[in-house]
Amino acid sequence: MGGKEIHTSDVKTLIKSNLRNYSMFIILVLILLIFAPLTNFNNFRPQNFINIFFQNSYVLILAVGMVMIIITQNIDLSVGSVCAFVGALSAMIYNTGIGMPLTLIFSVLIGVAIGAYQGAWVAFARLPAFIVTLSGMLLFRGLTYIVTNVSPVVLKDDNYSLIGTGILDEILKTTNRIGPYRPMAILFALAILIIFYIAEFAGRKKKIANHFEVSPMPLFITKLVLISILVLAITDRFARARGLPIIIIVLGITIFAFHFLLNNTVVGRYIYAVGGNPRSAKLSGINSEMVQFIVFCFMGGLAGLAAVVSTAYMNSALPQAGNLFELDAIAACYVGGVSAGGGIGTVIGVVVGALVMATINNGMILMNLGNHWQYVVKALVLVLAVFYDVYNRRKSGLG
Repeated sequence: MGGKEIHTSDVKTLIKSNLRNYSMFIILVLILLIFAPLTNFNNFRPQNFINIFFQNSYVLILAVGMVMIIITQNIDLSVGSVCAFVGALSAMIYNTGIGMPLTLIFSVLIGVAIGAYQGAWVAFARLPAFIVTLSGMLLFRGLTYIVTNVSPVVLKDDNYSLIGTGILDEILKTTNRIGPYRPMAILFALAILIIFYIAEFAGRKKKIANHFEVSPMPLFITKLVLISILVLAITDRFARARGLPIIIIVLGITIFAFHFLLNNTVVGRYIYAVGGNPRSAKLSGINSEMVQFIVFCFMGGLAGLAAVVSTAYMNSALPQAGNLFELDAIAACYVGGVSAGGGIGTVIGVVVGALVMATINNGMILMNLGNHWQYVVKALVLVLAVFYDVYNRRKSGLG
């Protein structure tokens, strides 16, 4: 008994329930291989991998927040407008000379305040999230036009843009190579993986001690191996190019923090409980309203961070910024295995989903296909991902 008793799911059931998350790794590789001959293998160039993260970092950050929103059976349509609004405010704050660290902190806090405003309507006033965030989409887009006077906010210097497009090796002037590699990217990847392994094994041990269901060790190790291969393959591209982008550090910390929160904390278990069955969660003593409120605060804070990153990439705050950001984040979630019915989804899954969408966009750009084709593909992928989820739920008798 005690810590020895392990509640292990049937292997076939576990593999089937996690099929989309694991298959996303394979699909990501297949997409890269399909586009390789179509782009003269330019999609495998190290600099192209850096560009993918520069151009799509905001999607990865927003997807991390959106996964929690969708798990709790809600939606946030306002994140694009919030990014535009907070981006404009952050540029104005930075131009006062306050410095980048404080600008980043204030931007995230503004995002949290916006999330709290919308979360209060959803959680405590019990208004549908669709209506509240649709209202927020219009409200914060209008406020963006007001505060910017429909004109770009130009940054006073280039230091702001470093968070979005800077390379740590170049900033620290540590550009020496070990063979073909710049060492900074490799060291960071190894550090993140070691911390990730420690957290995963500690979380598994804790679940076993508390008699929670855990996956069989072979499946658990398979997940770690797939994640490690993905991280090291991307790191290889960075290390062969200019070095470690600062945005990768931001993404690494953000992804790890919220992956840990969802899988190893009480708040994370409450989020899944509320999303899986709100009535049962309420009867179990979980404050469902507060959980939903906290999730919207998380989303707001991450929208604030994404606003700074996207503004840094553009090197100015544009009134029309953030257009369709919500579509990119929602698509990344559904492609990455989040269930439309709530209660199911992982941070790692949506990150891979976002990378799938990013590689498709990047491949089409390298093929010189216009934006209109990107919109068509995004729409089709989103519909097919939701159809796949609904089909599986009906087949298993869940919906």
